[in-house]
Amino acid sequence: MLKHRLFYGILMTLSFTGIVVLDDPAQRWVGLPAGTILTLLIAILIILAQLELANLATAKNLKIFIPVSSLASILLTTTWYWPQFIEVSPHTYLFFVMAFTLSGLFLYQYAFYGTTDVLANCGVNCFSIIYLGLLSGFVLAIRIDFGLWPFLMFIFVVKCSDIGAYAIGTLFGKHKFSPKISPGKTWEGMAGAAATAMLVALAFAAGFDIMVWWLALIFGLCFACIAQAGDLAESMIKRDAEHKDSGNKVPGFGGVLDIVDSPLAAAPFAYLFFMLFT
Repeated sequence: MLKHRLFYGILMTLSFTGIVVLDDPAQRWVGLPAGTILTLLIAILIILAQLELANLATAKNLKIFIPVSSLASILLTTTWYWPQFIEVSPHTYLFFVMAFTLSGLFLYQYAFYGTTDVLANCGVNCFSIIYLGLLSGFVLAIRIDFGLWPFLMFIFVVKCSDIGAYAIGTLFGKHKFSPKISPGKTWEGMAGAAATAMLVALAFAAGFDIMVWWLALIFGLCFACIAQAGDLAESMIKRDAEHKDSGNKVPGFGGVLDIVDSPLAAAPFAYLFFMLFT
């Protein structure tokens, strides 16, 4: 299981890197705005993640309105994308998307479910849109505002911390980290996550002159912890729905939500870190 997960984890990370790197030649040679290919990839992942979250919500007799939640999430994700070629403030755009989304949720609720479970359904849809749309918007914002290498540093630090946590936790884990939420997580795994993230952050900082070495160590340590917190947050949702994984689309991992949970949670903090210290 460990070899299986490590293989697919490394394969997915390298594939994702290859896709994201294509943004640079697309921007220079074709004239596409920065992050265009990444935007398309995130849009696909959002739709798949919304379907998985809807399945988890169904276990609690809640209904996610896939057409509305997917469209709204994609519109929120692209908050930083459109200002590259349209005269619009990201803040103004964000406010209007949220306002129109609320109207769309009420209309969909009225059309298909009437007055049944209005608060529950609209509430879970708002959660899904903020979770998958707003947070993924920060992922794209890091790429657009800070460039390719800081973005890849963020992604590699977060995902390598996941790999380090799983590998060290599987091999040496004895002391439970959060048994009520995720019984498999251990303090040894947390130490592995921190060590791996700090090494990866240091390598990126030195190789691409992103930040000084001591800031890179702080970055790695902080985002190893935040990544694990993001994973625990998604585990809370799965445990409440009595599901082990969010899906079975990704060999060795489960579903798309199981892959994107840590980058989503870490993205706003990473954007703030780059804004303040780079």
